[in-house]
Amino acid sequence: MPSQSHTVARVDVHTGIPFDVFIAALEEAAPAVDRGAFELIDETGGTWDDVRAAMAENAPHHLVRYFRLNGTEVLRPAGHSVRSMEYLTGNHVIAETMFRHDPRALLYAPLRMLVHSDDDGNAVFTMHRPSDEFGSLGVPEVTEVGKDLERHVIELLRLCGVDASEDFA
Repeated sequence: MPSQSHTVARVDVHTGIPFDVFIAALEEAAPAVDRGAFELIDETGGTWDDVRAAMAENAPHHLVRYFRLNGTEVLRPAGHSVRSMEYLTGNHVIAETMFRHDPRALLYAPLRMLVHSDDDGNAVFTMHRPSDEFGSLGVPEVTEVGKDLERHVIELLRLCGVDASEDFA
């Protein structure tokens, strides 16, 4: 197939939590990836079991932050007052469970998340529903992992003080 269209639901979670407070909670719940640990595993010829163990330690709630883009800093000079932070968040052990079935899963992994401020200065969490993204590949095993990732995101948001279970339904 040269191309294929698919429908994706965007989930917008109005947290009611001040932007800075929510960002701090999210970054605590999903810590930055420990690149040094994974570089050491690679340099010393470590095994996939070593990677699993390091990820389990680095991601106590299943997800780590691979990248963060502070949109506030980038766009404020253009006169924008909306605060924003964008993340690439995931877990390469989880990603491997999809990659083995279809390498195109890496098109959607890591997950892309955006947090922006509303008119009251509270955080709004936005992302595409993972089961839609991964489900677009038409591989049941990959779709199931997408559903698991939704549960991990819901748990991450719960740790930040937000019940988002209905938002992902």
